[in-house]
Amino acid sequence: MTVTLILVGLALLGVPLFVVIGLSALIGFTASETDLMAVAVEFYRIAEMPILLAIPLFTFAGYLLSESGAPARLVALTEALLGWMPGGLAVVALVACALMTAFTGASGVTIVALGALLYPALKQAGYPENFNLGLITSAGSLGVLFAPALPLILYAVVVQQMGLGEPFTVDDMFTAGLLPGLLMIALLGLYAAWTGPKREREPFSWPRAMRALRQARWELPLPFLVLGGIYSGLFAVSEAAAVTALYVLVVEVLILREIPLTRLAGIVRESMTLVGAILVILGLSLASTNYLIDAEIPERLFQWVNAQVSDPLTFLILLNLFLLLLGTLLDVFSALMIVVPLMVPVALGYGIDPVHLGIIFLANMQIGYFTPPVGMNLFIASHRFGKPILQLYRATLPFFFILLLAVLLITYWPALSLGLLERG
Repeated sequence: MTVTLILVGLALLGVPLFVVIGLSALIGFTASETDLMAVAVEFYRIAEMPILLAIPLFTFAGYLLSESGAPARLVALTEALLGWMPGGLAVVALVACALMTAFTGASGVTIVALGALLYPALKQAGYPENFNLGLITSAGSLGVLFAPALPLILYAVVVQQMGLGEPFTVDDMFTAGLLPGLLMIALLGLYAAWTGPKREREPFSWPRAMRALRQARWELPLPFLVLGGIYSGLFAVSEAAAVTALYVLVVEVLILREIPLTRLAGIVRESMTLVGAILVILGLSLASTNYLIDAEIPERLFQWVNAQVSDPLTFLILLNLFLLLLGTLLDVFSALMIVVPLMVPVALGYGIDPVHLGIIFLANMQIGYFTPPVGMNLFIASHRFGKPILQLYRATLPFFFILLLAVLLITYWPALSLGLLERG
């Protein structure tokens, strides 16, 4: 107990997460008289995972896209195709933010990259200021459930290494996130259509659409490279990531020349800093997970929870509340490493499918990004738009309740996540 309090205290004092996780693993192995080489073995194991090649490659591709003119072309294209709808510009913002976050894996990058384009456009179209702030802040995390978002990949990796439950793949996670992600966009789109100004709509224009398609012609193949290549069996996930990274590099640096070679090294450094942090935390977390399993801590946790909670429905209610709170305190990558090893064995004891559980987890964490008082997106948006944090709290509340409804549907309607997989 004393050790746990010390580790929690270190985390609260701002000690890097990988240090806290590493210390917990080292202390646990030392107490159980296990050779500390077990930690090094875990790092060797992740080096042998072909799927992990996808993480740096997709991250690099996403950062290249965010630094190029691709965000502006993405907004122009979605506006040309969807702008005629009621609340069309707001729907454009939702779709553009979801696609950008899916590729970058970071909602903060989306707010920074697209905020300068979408916020003034929404304001000019007559949308209220708080609506615009709430929309962009909440939409910044929408892409977490869409391929090739890094959290989907990492969840599959962590659970696969635990060897629990019915086996599944990263492809399964990509498929499972599709309908829940579309549900969230649809609900927010309906709200936008209901509250948006009526004078903002413009008729669909083929010339405008074709012009936007021509401008975005180099970005259009990306979804087909990633999703088409994976689901057709042409590429493994890591191969699709390699093809995507090479394609984006050639297009943005050599063909369109929007990113000078002098800037390329900086982008590589920024993207690999994120990747390095993820991999260090992942290696130490897997070592910590092995200790937890050897010490039968998940089994004891399940026995304790099962003594308090008798049915899966109540467990899922409590899990949602816990994850919403967790999302305000930790970013999704940290939460994946710390909570998933404890959460999965308990949930499996209640008969919850691990793929469905992963979508529930990520959907909750997605909302946590902008849940007061300390949701990360609130502070990023406050800094980006120069608005008081209290105004961001008020602006995001309607979007929070709409997405909370979506989370409840995702939680208690398993077929939404598992239907395309023909599981459960």
